[in-house]
Amino acid sequence: MKKIVEQDVVSVMEFFSDLEDPRSPVNRLHLLGDIIVICICAIVSGADGPQAIGVWAASKQDWLKKVLQLPHGIPSHDTIGRVLATLKPSAFQACFEKWTARFQSSADSLAGPATPQIAIDGKALRRSHDQLHGLGPLFLVSAWSVNCGMSLGQLAIEEKSNEITAIPKLLENLDVQGAIVTIDAAGCQKNIAKQIVDQGGDYVLALKGNQETIHQAVQHYVAEQTLNGFSLAAGRHHTVSQEAHGRRERYEYHQFAVPAQLKDREKWAQLKTIGVVVRVSEQQGKVTCETRYFLSSLSLGVKQFAQAVRGHWAIENTLHWCLDVTFREDESRLRNRIAGENVAWLKRFAIGISKQHHSKESVAMRRRKAGWNEDFLMQLLGISLG
Repeated sequence: MKKIVEQDVVSVMEFFSDLEDPRSPVNRLHLLGDIIVICICAIVSGADGPQAIGVWAASKQDWLKKVLQLPHGIPSHDTIGRVLATLKPSAFQACFEKWTARFQSSADSLAGPATPQIAIDGKALRRSHDQLHGLGPLFLVSAWSVNCGMSLGQLAIEEKSNEITAIPKLLENLDVQGAIVTIDAAGCQKNIAKQIVDQGGDYVLALKGNQETIHQAVQHYVAEQTLNGFSLAAGRHHTVSQEAHGRRERYEYHQFAVPAQLKDREKWAQLKTIGVVVRVSEQQGKVTCETRYFLSSLSLGVKQFAQAVRGHWAIENTLHWCLDVTFREDESRLRNRIAGENVAWLKRFAIGISKQHHSKESVAMRRRKAGWNEDFLMQLLGISLG
């Protein structure tokens, strides 16, 4: 059972004490700390943007007046929207680091000596495009702690840019010392592998055709080993079978020490192993087979490799799925890029803290309960009013 780290509202607001208020001091009526706490509570309770946050706050004003200062009452949704549209996203996220670290340290102590894993992946907010200003959907690259189920950071990709330029910037703000960093094929880049190693971490990178030379070399090498029954290479093998919802799946994990003759091996920092995952799926008599390849700085240890591959799916199956289904993020119509990024971060934070609670309900049900019951909301946030 996970233990909720208790604190009070004042201690929560202290996390944001160094956050610069972007508003003009002229006619500034509402405290920045009050607005931020309202935004956090409202997003956890089911709000999805500034207008909904304002409606939630107005409906909870009697309770909010007990826990916040609110010198001029409840801020309007326009005020909330202006604040979210001017807060610097990187500074805003930085204020959450100490808060999430308290949850993370609690989860790590319960998890034991498992190696930390950070999964990095990108996601588009599909309906956030702004045709009037020629902007496509907002695209965010997120870092997810697999061990404790918390968002560690995110970065919006600039228009006409891509994940290759965003991931290094995101990594700069992450502590990857002693961790395994997993990234899909878009992030399988030599400079990214080197940066992870230089920051003290290990990498497991999905390998596809965007790295044509080494991809073909790995495919050729694995094909040779398959023909020889894996008898001629230093390797490890592990198979996992499962059955659910009428579908049978078998995962075959193969890991090999990088052969000396592998082309371009010297261009990848601390490249030690190559990995292969073969997924065989059978459903209603139809059999499909998929093979995926990986580059890694990990030493031979196929179960650790298999865990890293499975763990990476958590950012898709846990974070992105929950954002789409529970938080309906793809329906976001926020046109302001800064507000969109800040609200997206609040949603990722809300998922993380919701998952820390010991109850058996889904994240969706916990969110509903938080909207219905202020005591449960405080429990999710780890806040004690007593």
